[in-house]
Amino acid sequence: MSTPNPKPVKIQVWTDFVCPFCLLGETIIEKAIEGSNVELEWMPFELRPFPTPTLKPEDEYLPRVWKASVYPMAERLGVPIKLPTVSPQPYTRKAFLGLQYAKQQGKGNAYATSVMKAFFQQDQNIGEDEVLKSILKNLGLNPAGLDEFVNSPEANARHDADLQLAQRVGIQAVPSMLVGDQFFSGEPNVEMLNKAIEKAAK
Repeated sequence: MSTPNPKPVKIQVWTDFVCPFCLLGETIIEKAIEGSNVELEWMPFELRPFPTPTLKPEDEYLPRVWKASVYPMAERLGVPIKLPTVSPQPYTRKAFLGLQYAKQQGKGNAYATSVMKAFFQQDQNIGEDEVLKSILKNLGLNPAGLDEFVNSPEANARHDADLQLAQRVGIQAVPSMLVGDQFFSGEPNVEMLNKAIEKAAK
């Protein structure tokens, strides 16, 4: 008699696609879950939802943070990354609706990584339809369905529900994650994540 496969450990990661620490954190998460039976899901958290003004790379704040924190961490992790020149930075609601669209077709994680890489490694404006459609096409998904999906009341209601979930969970910064019933905020630690996965698996 065969033993049934154990249920995978659920990991939810809250991100905003314009946060460089989320791309850097993705590298750490991938190391932590390697070889483990996990189900990873990227979740939306808009740091600056419309109509809140978004940041500009020519202002003082972004270059200062990148020099002090982002670039040193990226060098330590070996992740290529550069401060995007897109100004002002895009709102991410449409990109998150694209994430929901990709999730429904089993490509949510690949889409989330691709969007962050498009912004932070290729200097693309991820607020533009054509950029998002190109990402979907590269993942083997039909980009033509994005327009209808983005304007769908059901998809927008689901996104708003996901944002409300983030509030209930207590998300205040990204990346943040839930591993089983353990909550982590800020940059993850491989060893701590491994222990949380082992605990949740039991």
